[in-house]
Amino acid sequence: MSAAASALSAPASAARIAAANAPALPARVALLGTGTVGGAVLARLKAWHGTRLGERLALVHVANSRRAAVDRAGLAPERAATALTASDRPSSLDEVAAALSWEGLAGEGARVVVDATASEAVAERHAEWLAQGIHVVTACKIGQGTSLARWRAIREACAHGGSGYGDSATVGAGLPLLRSLRELQAGGDRIHAIAGVLSGSLAWLFNHYDGMRPFSALVRQARDAGYTEPDPRDDLSGEDVRRKLLILARAAGVALEAGEVDVASLVPPELAILSRDGVDAALPALDTPLRDRYAAAYKNGEKLRFIARLDCGEDGRHTARVGLESLPGDHPLAGGAGTDNKVAIWSDRYRDQPLVIQGPGAGAGVTAAGLLDDVLRLVG
Repeated sequence: MSAAASALSAPASAARIAAANAPALPARVALLGTGTVGGAVLARLKAWHGTRLGERLALVHVANSRRAAVDRAGLAPERAATALTASDRPSSLDEVAAALSWEGLAGEGARVVVDATASEAVAERHAEWLAQGIHVVTACKIGQGTSLARWRAIREACAHGGSGYGDSATVGAGLPLLRSLRELQAGGDRIHAIAGVLSGSLAWLFNHYDGMRPFSALVRQARDAGYTEPDPRDDLSGEDVRRKLLILARAAGVALEAGEVDVASLVPPELAILSRDGVDAALPALDTPLRDRYAAAYKNGEKLRFIARLDCGEDGRHTARVGLESLPGDHPLAGGAGTDNKVAIWSDRYRDQPLVIQGPGAGAGVTAAGLLDDVLRLVG
């Protein structure tokens, strides 16, 4: 190489070395939803301030359903809620991508939307953001736990945009359920069956119900403690568990439609037809049916648990159902305490004794941790 050529190549080589050794740009994050879970996300980000984890993320957009706060230099997590309250900027889903993509923010950095809402409108945007190369992390089950068409659109958008979809918090509040299913399949295992207690609120109810106290009183206690939704029929109907089972099934390679899951609701017809205002007074309609079922289970030495089941037939036929079951005391799913989720997975390597995953299946803290674990995993 001539001296002239060496002189020309030296600056280029130095630039490449400097670029390779430069610190990674922080990922730009938009947080949608600042309620119980979103607030816990902000608290966790605040605790990371000044640490290596905190330096990996820049919170540039925070919004609730009414207003948004945006700062291209980054919003301090401890001041984000105050900035949002003081903001006169209306919330708009149309502006989320732009907030993450401002020029001058060094466009090489990763972009992430953290969906801490339960919003249908937000879930409808997941595929759009993913197709633009924006990662989406969510605890909302609407994206992947409703129609099969939407689930497929999310997968296709990830492939098109080279983006990732963080869904660990959609089932089990961040427990390694979805990851375990995917890793089993990646290792050549076929999933034979999945069964589990997937609702923290229903787990709490049936871990505490003893057949003596009216079930309706226990439901009121769970609602007042924040274990159930404000309208407990949302939990008792089994619809939330249906969505979680659909997400697990699809992760296991079984492309179920929502209507293929048989759901046995605990809500009697006379309670189902009432307006929300009339629910509390009518909750005693639950008492006699549940007392009778408890008595029958107790007589046989069994325990009541609200179970979701997927059976994967070798002939390609699959069955999925959700409902209350009476289980033998030594059954893998009969134990547990509090709001624990407990899931058993049978596969090629776990034929006789299932893989059992258990842990807190509800709570803002563990859900927020699951969301941010996914963020860090996606941004590298």
